[in-house]
Amino acid sequence: MEIIDASQAGQAMRGLELRARPDPGRSGSRVRRRFTVSGLVQGVGFRPFAYVTAEALGLAGSVANTAGGVVAEVEGDPEAVREYGRRLRAQAPPLAVVTGVHETDLPVRGQAGFAIAASDGGGAARTLAAPDIAVCADCLREMRDPADRRYRHPFIGCTNCGPRFTIITGLPYDRPATTMAAFPMCAACRAEYQDPRNRRFHAQPIACPDCGPVVSLVDAAGTPVRGDPVRSARAMLAAGRIVAVKGLGGYHLACDARNDTAVALLRRRKRRGDKPFAVMVADLDAARSLTTVGDGDAELLAGFRRPIVLLPRRAGGTIAPQVAPDAPDLGVMLPYTPLHVLLLGLPGDPPGPDALVMTSGNVAGETLVTDDAEALTRLAALADAWLRHDRVIRVPCDDSVSRHVAGAELPVRRSRGYAPLPLALPFEVPPMLAVGADLKNTCAVAGGRYAWVSQHLGDMDDLSTLDALTRAVAHLQLLTGVRPRTLVADRHPEYRSGQWAARHADGRPVLRVQHHHAHIAAVMAEHGLGRDERVIGVAFDGTGYGPDQTVWGGEVLVAGYRSYRRAAHLGHVPLAGGDASVRRPYRMALAHLRAAGLAWDPALPAVAACPPAERALLDRQFGSGWGCVPTSSMGRLFDAVSSLSGVRHTAGYEAEAAMVLEGSARAAWPAPGAPYRFALPPGAAPVVADPTPVVRAVVADIRRGVPPPVVAARFHAAVAVLIADLADRCREQTGLGTVALGGGVFQNALLIEAAQRALRDRGFTVLRPRLLPPNDGGIALGQLMVGACSA
Repeated sequence: MEIIDASQAGQAMRGLELRARPDPGRSGSRVRRRFTVSGLVQGVGFRPFAYVTAEALGLAGSVANTAGGVVAEVEGDPEAVREYGRRLRAQAPPLAVVTGVHETDLPVRGQAGFAIAASDGGGAARTLAAPDIAVCADCLREMRDPADRRYRHPFIGCTNCGPRFTIITGLPYDRPATTMAAFPMCAACRAEYQDPRNRRFHAQPIACPDCGPVVSLVDAAGTPVRGDPVRSARAMLAAGRIVAVKGLGGYHLACDARNDTAVALLRRRKRRGDKPFAVMVADLDAARSLTTVGDGDAELLAGFRRPIVLLPRRAGGTIAPQVAPDAPDLGVMLPYTPLHVLLLGLPGDPPGPDALVMTSGNVAGETLVTDDAEALTRLAALADAWLRHDRVIRVPCDDSVSRHVAGAELPVRRSRGYAPLPLALPFEVPPMLAVGADLKNTCAVAGGRYAWVSQHLGDMDDLSTLDALTRAVAHLQLLTGVRPRTLVADRHPEYRSGQWAARHADGRPVLRVQHHHAHIAAVMAEHGLGRDERVIGVAFDGTGYGPDQTVWGGEVLVAGYRSYRRAAHLGHVPLAGGDASVRRPYRMALAHLRAAGLAWDPALPAVAACPPAERALLDRQFGSGWGCVPTSSMGRLFDAVSSLSGVRHTAGYEAEAAMVLEGSARAAWPAPGAPYRFALPPGAAPVVADPTPVVRAVVADIRRGVPPPVVAARFHAAVAVLIADLADRCREQTGLGTVALGGGVFQNALLIEAAQRALRDRGFTVLRPRLLPPNDGGIALGQLMVGACSA
């Protein structure tokens, strides 16, 4: 189900037009056949492809969108009709995903010519809606051409690019079922829209300066700013102002990424803490001036999805330090709408910022702003002006975040450009809804052999995010036609997503799935493992509710979809105060020191970072167990080592300490000397991996003055070896040779690459996330698969 670059679509279409038609009289007979094509076939140029293909083969008939896909009826020479079916399957437009072609013979009607019929909205919607596509090279050439009628048009697009998912109001995908219905086409656009040989044939977002949406710039009082709105916005950005910019799936907050004062102001206004901002630059050359860009990174950056790509920062770059304080990577993206291209400037434009901070238009913890009136109020304390347009955003959709690791994509946040593309399932499942986890939430529906995972919704700690979950579920059901008979949620009794499922069950059963089992099941499903297959599942993350009412997070499971067994886990230490220890890694350092039998020596960085009064409180809590819960979390061990080594003692956002520790480790990678080693007692079931030797070795190295990057590198190497050692133990007991890696800790590029290498060196087959994030953003798929085998 791979989709190739949209820039090739026009070439593929033109190639079809040039093919010679077969001799219609060579077989001496005539047949008529209906082809019902299912999959991602609307909004991707499938009907013009069907038209041109029929014309090239000398066939008569018609093609139409329906709620179930595309239906083409063709009549003519039998060999040509057979060839037509072959081309529908094998030569579909590059953005199409054909999941099935059903053929039905019909009586010959003696029809002449081929037509595109009106869409049929009847029946259940089972077609696949397309994601939003970045502006293509053909449209950019026209937008930059002063002689073209769409010169500098902020909404230029064609069949091969532009908004889809965020403007769809219903199916079949036609102009009336999008938010572009509010913009009647001018005569010139309608002529293009109706011409099967035109690149804009049935391109639903088609528009031009005479009939399309309009951009405006308003100030803090809501008063329109005179003059060209885009040029005026560029001037404001150059002057250090913050501009709210309306994009495809919502508003961004933008400022000059090289202006430290502007970036610091945006950080204060947004209450962002030290969490990194993403940066938008004009092209790959600009990205290479700021970061190290490999071939795989370049493909991600410049592809039609255009995610934010996490890239190693280049020394000496002139991006403001406040953009990504202490982060080893810089999140970079290229412009994906014509408006973004114009905002960065065309040749001949007055000077302006060549790198823009582009962060979600919201206050930290709230949902993305999409509505213009709401933007004026909710972003009033954040922005100095609003660059907006009058095309309605039907579906909020944040930017996707990804990285390229060890030869493959590793998604971090799957949203714009990816959602709502379906995921093929290894076996049929009943109609189900999974509501995901509470952090980085996505939901998913499934039925038959496909699952549809929503765009990124955010953390379920705000009423607006729960409302976003409600809307996302409704929209997925509209687009897919799935009517869930069962709901699936996490076992955690306090997860808001699970509480949402209980409130919305309406008499349907709600199944509960253990968090780490779902992580492993998601990876299994992504790789097509069957209903009865089992793997060694390594699930490392920060927090997950364990059936023993402890906090899990350093788990090795022998797992299939139907069940799992806890084969090994990290040794428990007390988690004092829950989120307080997540925000203050020095607390986890003190917990691991106590568990390792080491004194809280104030000469150690982690002990010194803890105020004396808090240290006394923790001493009492650890001694009595009051306010503590045991945790086996690998994420919390990363936090502890980050603080022990003096790298990071507090965290302003999730996994900050671990991320900074990874960046420190890179500076000394590969780790010099032997890695630290965990203790693995013989014969235990489950095996308990004791971190005591690791903690003691870290402390000894710090006392000897070993540089923190070396400590960090040795720790990363130790965890990779631990994974391989525990996999070996499981293989000895079960004979299994396949290891699945899941959980948020595997966002760590250094660790996942080292773990893959260590496992493969020992002969294991390694499954790792490639289509969904390893973190909780991918957990809904695992919930579906476990739920399907439990229902």
